[in-house]
Amino acid sequence: MHSPHDPFVRVRGAREHNLKGVDVDVPRDALAVFTGVSGSGKSSLAFGTLYAEAQRRYFESVAPYARRLIHQVGAPKVGEITGLPPAVSLQQRRAAPTSRSSVGTVTNLSNSLRMLFSRAGTYPPGAGRLDSDAFSPNTAAGACPACHGLGKVHETTEELLVPDPSLSVREGAVAAWPGAWQGKNLRDILDTLGYDVDRPWRELPAEQRAWILFTDEQPVVTVHPVRDADRIQRPYQGTYMSARRYVLKTFSDTRSPTLRAKAERFLTSAPCPACGGSRLRPEALAVTFGGRTVAELAALPLTDLAGLLDGGDETARVLTADLKSRIAPVVELGLGYLSMDRATPTLSAGELQRLRLATQLRSGLFGVVYVLDEPSAGLHPADTEALLAVLARLRAAGNSVFVVEHHLDVVRRADWVVDVGPGAGEHGGRVLYSGPPAELASVEESATAAFLFDESPGPARDVREPRGWLTVGPVTRHNLRDVTAAFPLGAFTAVTGVSGSGKSTLVGELTGDLEGVERLVRVDQRPIGRTPRSNLATYTGLFDVVRKVFAGTEEARARGYGVGRFSFNVAGGRCETCQGEGFVSVELLFLPSTYAPCPDCGGARYNPETLEVTYRGRSIAEVLDLTVEAAADFFADAPGAARSLGTLLDVGLGYLRLGQPATELSGGEAQRIKLASELQRGRRGHTLYLLDEPTTGLHPADVEVLTERLHGLVDAGHTVVVVEHDMTVVAGADWVIDLGPGGGDRGGRIVAAGPPRQVARAEGSATAPYLARVMP
Repeated sequence: MHSPHDPFVRVRGAREHNLKGVDVDVPRDALAVFTGVSGSGKSSLAFGTLYAEAQRRYFESVAPYARRLIHQVGAPKVGEITGLPPAVSLQQRRAAPTSRSSVGTVTNLSNSLRMLFSRAGTYPPGAGRLDSDAFSPNTAAGACPACHGLGKVHETTEELLVPDPSLSVREGAVAAWPGAWQGKNLRDILDTLGYDVDRPWRELPAEQRAWILFTDEQPVVTVHPVRDADRIQRPYQGTYMSARRYVLKTFSDTRSPTLRAKAERFLTSAPCPACGGSRLRPEALAVTFGGRTVAELAALPLTDLAGLLDGGDETARVLTADLKSRIAPVVELGLGYLSMDRATPTLSAGELQRLRLATQLRSGLFGVVYVLDEPSAGLHPADTEALLAVLARLRAAGNSVFVVEHHLDVVRRADWVVDVGPGAGEHGGRVLYSGPPAELASVEESATAAFLFDESPGPARDVREPRGWLTVGPVTRHNLRDVTAAFPLGAFTAVTGVSGSGKSTLVGELTGDLEGVERLVRVDQRPIGRTPRSNLATYTGLFDVVRKVFAGTEEARARGYGVGRFSFNVAGGRCETCQGEGFVSVELLFLPSTYAPCPDCGGARYNPETLEVTYRGRSIAEVLDLTVEAAADFFADAPGAARSLGTLLDVGLGYLRLGQPATELSGGEAQRIKLASELQRGRRGHTLYLLDEPTTGLHPADVEVLTERLHGLVDAGHTVVVVEHDMTVVAGADWVIDLGPGGGDRGGRIVAAGPPRQVARAEGSATAPYLARVMP
């Protein structure tokens, strides 16, 4: 029995995911870093075991009714854990992409600003005092009635709805209308109403054109369809909907991203004329503080806002002091360039995590475990210093800080290191070392030790001569002002700069329309699918090859099973109890619904008859459970599968299972899967590859593998442009474009451009000193 004053969190027999019965002791009130190659099991230990168990224990104390309202991670597979305090998790996950979520709402700064205007604002003579809700565009009391608090109105024009006026309505002049039966239905209704649907659009009278496109009327008529020779069509009641009404309704109501994107093509977006884009009612905009409205203050960078919050009576001073104290940690974490009204979907995952971290700094909690997921991801080395200071403050306040991290500077500054490995997937899942960082040097198996203590620069690379140049600009967008940049063709370019300096905005200007670009491939970190039905094998096309292999076996041919039989997405071969999901939702009275393996197939996804067909002794379900590495050996003589698997190994994803659902993949893993699918295609002329921080979430050992692959693309005659913070990758580039010098309004300029050696000596560059340290 451990004493209640035991200073360690002690884990015994952890078996979550690939962990092999791990026993480990981690000190409390310390900064402990969990390291290891991608897929080694460090997140399974920190999040899947320690955080999951802390949350489970907390929920045990919550009333069953309240538990229904909270998302639970479930009990981890572990023998026992002692000495575990309550835990707070800060993961790199995206919030729901709603345009109403902003920097102000994530950090609670909006609440403080609204309270300031409600209690200490200057009201027009005779105006009654407004409640703080009246200053929020997300409440009925505050939202502008014309745009419902969105700040934009969507409208359309005849030119957008009818791009080719030489066509008749029957020939599809109204391009915005749906296809197939629904579009034919609208044309038949117009015909019944007496409009000439066979006359070229431009020859129709203006008032008829306007009614067809813009009327709000919805007449119902009896339609007698023209009879096709092969089927009888009966008369029916049809309701007319104008093109404008159809487009606006689709845009606002559809759940389908494809339909929404199609509708958007026929719309123009403009600031709301009623509120000027401020999203608020006139009554709220009439109130000022320091001569500015709440919308004007919310649009300022937080550093500028903090400088304006002075003056006023005692009430105002109390409220401005509170607001400044909330802004301070956000600025400290290098995010002072953000404004309160900046929409959450426009933030990077790293920015979002640091905003959550800043909010925790203000919470004043102590005695808890903070579990953080790569807080340095997406951070320039200059911003990492501020992050380390914040982590030290959380620890000094009496908390334990457990961090899953690859950034070597964070590992060096830790009090304790838990190194998991030695490899990924089945080759990992063991704790190689748990103790102070200095002693990790003696652990020969550790991939981390090799990089942590060997700080000698990598081998020098000869800078390639460009074949030509791609010029973009002058660009004025976000914080870029009249920026012109030249990217070398047939070379490896790294775009650097502190967070918010304008890197992604600049790279976003590289499009397939530019002269010199034959083909453009943008490899981003967006998910490869939003449901468990999408996985590594389906996305890369590997599953098609696997299904063909199974359909080609003697057993399958004898039974008459085709390729479709081996898909878990269609009826036939799949288990119908779970519809090929592998699990079923269990509804519990008074408790939240939970997921359990399907009682019929046990999670295999297929029915017993399909599973009886084997290839080299394995069923289709067992093949989907193989890791990429194991599958590469298994399918070594199947050329289609071997090529796909080889490229996945090349980008460091050997540890992932073929059937791993897309919902379980990190942004970095999704990006590398996209890169692998691109690499397996046959070379088709010169390609420009654009990657946004491809090394995010990668151990230095995996970074080496990935950068060699990218340099291989350049050697094959292609062009690669990466937005990157890892200075070892930047040092190996042919050309560097450094933006800055700061973020937001203090960024948006090219500070230096040239070969890495030249940029490392640039005056006034935040990147130069860090790049100089790793230059060979």
